[in-house]
Amino acid sequence: MPELPEVETVRRGLAPALEGRRFAHVTQRRPDLRFPLPERFAARLTGRRVARLERRAKYILVHLDATPKAAEEVLIMHLGMSGRFTIHEPDGARAPGRFHHGMPGAERHDHIVFDMEGGTRIVYADHRRFGFMDLVPEAALMECAHLAGIGPEPLGNEFSGPVLAERLTGRRAPIKAALLDQRTVAGLGNIYVCEALFRAGLSPRRTAATVATPLRSARLAAAIRDVLEEAIVAGGSTLRDYAHTDGELGYFQHSFAVYGREAEACSKPRCGGTVTRIVQSGRSTFFCSSCQR
Repeated sequence: MPELPEVETVRRGLAPALEGRRFAHVTQRRPDLRFPLPERFAARLTGRRVARLERRAKYILVHLDATPKAAEEVLIMHLGMSGRFTIHEPDGARAPGRFHHGMPGAERHDHIVFDMEGGTRIVYADHRRFGFMDLVPEAALMECAHLAGIGPEPLGNEFSGPVLAERLTGRRAPIKAALLDQRTVAGLGNIYVCEALFRAGLSPRRTAATVATPLRSARLAAAIRDVLEEAIVAGGSTLRDYAHTDGELGYFQHSFAVYGREAEACSKPRCGGTVTRIVQSGRSTFFCSSCQR
């Protein structure tokens, strides 16, 4: 599943095509994705102007201006396992890269099509249909079922060592499981938790409460921020179904220090250990038992 850097990369790719523009026409080719689409979904979007795009955790938030007939709303979009957007220019040209959605013929898994004013077409395809879209009132956004209770954004000013320590205090779960809990920190997933723990020199098997010290929590918070920022610059990691809105692939997987590197030598100088794989809560965890304590 795409994690925070991949979702942020997609948000940045969509922003120029969406922000400040109206939905000229919306095509809904099925009644549901993972969940049923909102009632009158296409009709409620058609004619609405996009004020801005934001990201919260692994959700893309499309803020819609109010109209004489409708209050401000937010289109919430989640990519699931295999959801992806492609952008087609008004002249029919496609940005270079790998595409699956030729026009004018629609591919079988092209479920939603946004035709924007000015002629840009944005196609959402999802062959597994684990993604979803929803419309919620702007005023109730942070209390809606999708976003309520989510922890601080790891790239935001509200995230720091002391904040992380407070959320880990008293937690008996392994630190890996605690970080995957979206109530602890927003948007983290298996890949970047493994990489951040490696950078911080912390074992994924360590009890979360033992990381709630000033030194360890500060080190881990900094590692989380650094690995996410570097992954965003690299365009995310291309694993399974993820690709950018222009079809290009992310490159951060070439910088993985531990993820997917079982039995390889640890990359830290003078460590001498090897990368180990264990299973925690049904997920693969990669770490170096020699330097992660």
